[in-house]
Amino acid sequence: MNRRTLLKGAAAGLAGTAVAPAAARAALPAGMPTYSYLRDALTMPLNYNPTGEFIFPCIRGVYDKISGARARYYLYYAPHEKPGGICVAYANSLAGPFTEYSANPLIDNVLPSTTVSHVSSPHVIWDAATRQFFCYFHGENTTTRVARSADGINFRDETPILSTRLVPGTSETSYARVFEHTLPGRGNKYVMVFMGVKSGRRIFYGWSPNGWDQWQFSPTPLVNPEGDGLTDIAAPALVKRNNTTYVAYHGNDGRMRITEVGNAFDRENHLGVFYSPIASDNGRAAAPSFGTDGGTPYMFYEAGPRLQARICIARAG
Repeated sequence: MNRRTLLKGAAAGLAGTAVAPAAARAALPAGMPTYSYLRDALTMPLNYNPTGEFIFPCIRGVYDKISGARARYYLYYAPHEKPGGICVAYANSLAGPFTEYSANPLIDNVLPSTTVSHVSSPHVIWDAATRQFFCYFHGENTTTRVARSADGINFRDETPILSTRLVPGTSETSYARVFEHTLPGRGNKYVMVFMGVKSGRRIFYGWSPNGWDQWQFSPTPLVNPEGDGLTDIAAPALVKRNNTTYVAYHGNDGRMRITEVGNAFDRENHLGVFYSPIASDNGRAAAPSFGTDGGTPYMFYEAGPRLQARICIARAG
């Protein structure tokens, strides 16, 4: 099923991109692994905990990128409710436990160019060309920004790169993740997938030659909720496997799904649920971030109702 077919039908009625092993169970869509809850990523109480809730984990391996790192892996996360704040914790294994950085938040809502109600939804990549970390985050919900850092801790040069005015008809553009992925004929190195609100919450995308500027954005959604029988989908992540490309995300029913979009982003093949919340997820599992440690796949995710969520670790097996 391609995107045109799906839209016509709807109108009528992992530290980086995750690459999962070939041994994944074929019973799940796209051969996704079976992830099982391992532990909460953060141990309370925390030094920085202004609202009692945390969202949008991003796991990043730093051991092969910089010297003097606090541990092998950095876990970025944030509260969502005002004032938010981009935070980090660190561990030598994806299984944890993670230690909170004592000087959180790394980025607060008082930005160099403006003060916003909150900053949240961090996604951090390593740009090898400049040997810097780029952190993407939103604040307000209409604007996505990027900041840069040499060590993954001290970020600077906050720069707006996405807003609702760049995607016609949207009232919100947020929860962005960026991945290295080349689209045919676009001259790009990076793609961004993000949530846009336009007659429901949908997944949109953009592309850039360097991840920092020259961003362009498609006015047409990449993934639509109608194909899942939902009204809202959000918090996308790119997944590469089986020589094709997928988007993983969560829906308004609390479950996480996966849709094939193809290497050229020219498909919309909805494949279904790959993770349903367990009892301790309190009805909602969302915002997956994937990584592999010692050959074992892990998934970090937020669990629990909006504005009450916590960060969890799940392991394949």
